[in-house]
Amino acid sequence: MTRNEGTIDRALRIFLGIVLIGLALNGTTAFGWIGVVPLVTGLLGTCPLYSILGINTCKVK
Repeated sequence: MTRNEGTIDRALRIFLGIVLIGLALNGTTAFGWIGVVPLVTGLLGTCPLYSILGINTCKVK
């Protein structure tokens, strides 16, 4: 898979994923489990939706 996420984009996704999962574990909201998606895409550096839409925030080719 080619990377299509830049450094800032990846950092924000990882942070958001951790926060949402933390909310789910805390019992605040079950909706927080959706945080797995940005966490995984941030760790992998590729986003399937970005690929479909032709978006690329990664500056390194």
